[in-house]
Amino acid sequence: MVIETERLLLREMTKNDFDSLYKVLGDSDIMQHYPYTFDEIRVRNWIERNMERYRILGFGLWAVCLKETGEMIGDCGLTMQLINGQIKPEIGYHIRGDKQRKGYAKEAAIAVRDWAFNNTPFNIIYSYMKYTNEPSFKTAISYGCTQVDEYLDEENEITKVFAISREVWANR
Repeated sequence: MVIETERLLLREMTKNDFDSLYKVLGDSDIMQHYPYTFDEIRVRNWIERNMERYRILGFGLWAVCLKETGEMIGDCGLTMQLINGQIKPEIGYHIRGDKQRKGYAKEAAIAVRDWAFNNTPFNIIYSYMKYTNEPSFKTAISYGCTQVDEYLDEENEITKVFAISREVWANR
């Protein structure tokens, strides 16, 4: 499965993506809003978990690659997450530091949003993040979300929840 945008290819991750993904998830600046920065074991487990998601669900976080070079610069995709006590479909994204602020997260999230509404029965797609993660909630807003919830959570202190409905997406 490959999703193509103007500048990006989103494809299933493989074990060969370890080095590229470690540059993202192992970067403490990128992961400052996450409960921890990933070590090598966590990155390998992240890849394995997404490969399992592809097999079971048909989706997961996909490798975000520059179309021009094939270079993997992060991940973006659809996963099922526990959000304020309920399992919900969520678009997540992580982009390597030197490739941030170039619109790649927005471009990838739009592609995932469109894929999700065209290929799943979900009527609402979410993105959630720690309340201090301004770049992440700006990305959620940029792909069409509005804030729908905010709650206290043991890991993030305060979690913001953004969402877009199928109806809003179809009428945009």
